[in-house]
Amino acid sequence: MSLPAHMHAAYVTEPGPAESIRYGQIPVPVIGPTDVLVRVRAVAVDPVDVFVRSGAYPTPMPSPFVIGRDLVGEVAAAGPGAVGFAPGQPVWCNSLGHAGRQGSFAEYAAVAADRLYPVPPGVDPVDLVAAAHPAATAWLALFRHGRLRAGQSVYVGGGAGNVGSAAVALAAAAGAHVVATARPGDFARVRALGVAEVLDYHDPGLADGLRAAAPGGYHLHVDTSGHGELATGVDLLAHGGRLVAMVGLRAAPVLPVGRLYTRDAGVVGFAISNASTADLADAADGVARLLRTTRWHPRIADRLPLSQAAQAHRRLEDGRVNGRLVLHP
Repeated sequence: MSLPAHMHAAYVTEPGPAESIRYGQIPVPVIGPTDVLVRVRAVAVDPVDVFVRSGAYPTPMPSPFVIGRDLVGEVAAAGPGAVGFAPGQPVWCNSLGHAGRQGSFAEYAAVAADRLYPVPPGVDPVDLVAAAHPAATAWLALFRHGRLRAGQSVYVGGGAGNVGSAAVALAAAAGAHVVATARPGDFARVRALGVAEVLDYHDPGLADGLRAAAPGGYHLHVDTSGHGELATGVDLLAHGGRLVAMVGLRAAPVLPVGRLYTRDAGVVGFAISNASTADLADAADGVARLLRTTRWHPRIADRLPLSQAAQAHRRLEDGRVNGRLVLHP
């Protein structure tokens, strides 16, 4: 297949506001011997994309820097060392646009072979790209950092959100006792994912309700909403429990150290940007199983042309998105 010399892409030349995103032509990337050139069919917008683009999450950014983490598409060309990939093969990725890697918001993207995965048979590609980041995040938080096992009690704050709903479904499928918070309008959706109990996160008696739902405490506490209090979370942990901190980039909460060490509990920070390629590959298998074997599917709020990348970022920053934004080159 003859490849074009240039492609359309959404990019920035330096960190800045959403309005700094440009849409125009740049050269098609040149792949190395272990890289794959992917013809991009769809991408999704993640909160971390906003942090990187704005400079809130500092990371090396070549100029021009193509934004975005996630993509689904097909192989356009593969280097000689990219074993197992052939032209036309459907593939996906969720770890571009960080640590000097160019992003996904373009007609073509160069992806290292160890960060690229085949699209599972029977999985809708748009569902997959919308699920890629939140579901992998949930999987790593639960199983890599949270060490979740069957029979344990898990608290998921924000159980109707992108990451939270995936965490509820994954934990329930693993045989955990899952308690989540959400707004009442989302209770039915969260219950359908296998939660044991769902509580209103605005309820002034929430802490008491959470204690009653898991009298022995929570072996794992995962707050995906950013609204939970660290002190309350620590107080709700079981002996040996773990709190996985994964939201609140600029938060500086009080840590009740006494209640933490007297119950052999721990707090661990987690950002998917730091995940190894081996962990990401394990999470990719988890994402595929989630989509194929549970009732969970990502909530897609809108589908837009890639030329509207700046508007998509602004909508995400303004909090006007209930679900995932998917863009098409």
